[in-house]
Parts: sequence; C-alpha cells; structure tokens
Amino acid sequence: MDNYIFGIRPLLESLDSGQNPEKVLIQQGLAGDTFQQLFAKIRAMKIPFQYVPSARLNKITNKNHQGVIAIMPVIGYQSLEALLPGIFESGETPLLVLLDGITDVRNMGAIARTAECAGVHALVIPEKGGAPVNADAVKASAGALSRIPVCKESNLLQAIAFLKECGIKLLALDDKGKTSLYDTELTGPLAVIMGAEDKGVSAAVHKLSDASVSIPMKGHIASLNVSVATGIVVFETQRQRMHS
Repeated sequence: MDNYIFGIRPLLESLDSGQNPEKVLIQQGLAGDTFQQLFAKIRAMKIPFQYVPSARLNKITNKNHQGVIAIMPVIGYQSLEALLPGIFESGETPLLVLLDGITDVRNMGAIARTAECAGVHALVIPEKGGAPVNADAVKASAGALSRIPVCKESNLLQAIAFLKECGIKLLALDDKGKTSLYDTELTGPLAVIMGAEDKGVSAAVHKLSDASVSIPMKGHIASLNVSVATGIVVFETQRQRMHS
C-alpha cells in the first residue's frame, strides 16, 4: 500500500510538498470546506481525478480514507528537457525509446527491461493513453523501471518537436515501412517510436517522424510482439554504433 495516500489532509500536505499523484479517487457526493480546498488544488495542478462509489475506496483500504485516495507513482519521473543535455554533455550519443499508445503493462515492463539491458538512455511515455507504470509493470521489467530514466510527457507531440529541435532523429517502427531497419543509419542521436499493440504508431506521431522502417520477416505471422520488436531495434542500433 506504499503507493497510496489516504485522506484529505495527508493528500493536501503531499501536494504542498511537491508530490504529484498519478490519479485521485474521490467518493461521490463528497463535500466540505477542506475537501473544496483540496479539490481546487487538484484542478489547479491538473491532476487526473475520478468520482467513484465508496465501495471502491473501501476495497482498496479499510483505513479512514475520508473519501479520498491518491494513487502515487511507484517510480520517480524525470524531465526530458533536463535529461537530454546531460546525455550530450557526457559524450554519449542519445538513444531514446518513445512509447506511443502502449497499453499493456507487461509489454511496458518487458520494453523497459530490454531497453535497460541495451543501454537506452530513457523511455518517453505519454501522461495519458498509455499503460500505467504500476507495481505490475515494475515486476514485469525485473526492476528495470526503477533503473532506467522514464520521462512522462503531457504532450507527446510537443516532446517529439523538442527532440527534433535538439537534433534527435525520430524513427517510427512500422510493419508497412518500405525501408528495412538493417538498411537504416542508426549511429546518430536517435529516438525510436514504438506504437500501440493493435494500431501501431499513431498518424499524428507518424507525421512528425523523420523516417519509417520495418523489420524484415520471412514467416507467415504478420507482426512481432512490441517488446520483441523494440529489442531488435535497440540492439541493432548498438551493433551499428559499436562498428561505426
């Protein structure tokens, strides 16, 4: 229960100390001056919230939750704008993985594990529309989510625009891409975009990417699991960089 905060006052104190919940569950019909103070702060900080029946809160805890339970992050997120300059300053060539609509926590965890093993500098995930970084995701990552920097961005398109301004090449993996991964130059600063399990990279993100590549396949099954595909891309990148 370490990633929950119960009660109005404890959550107010947490927000005042700079901690931001992933989401706040609020009992339907909750009222009172202190709650209104809390609710105003939640709205001002643009923290996601949801009204739920009291039974749902009681399932989470038998403590006195006062009608409010905050779900706290299980990892600490980093700022992409603060992280990227440090990679360049260290003399390393940036390699990032952007997740566009990955919704399965097991895939999220497996991607993080692979990325950490391959020396990826950071995962970039959307604030909304993606798998939660919860205890199940951390377990599936074999702890990698606690080691690799994760940047949660409120607007993935703006994050991509920032990366392009910094000289990062944006590469979208697409099973319909006409260029083979193995014919693509991967030695420069790079961000690999991995799309949703069912729909792939979204049209808006595709439009901003610099190139679209595919992994050549000889079998009859049309596509790979997204975590497996991520592994192929990041290790091919490292292979090229080792021999450049």
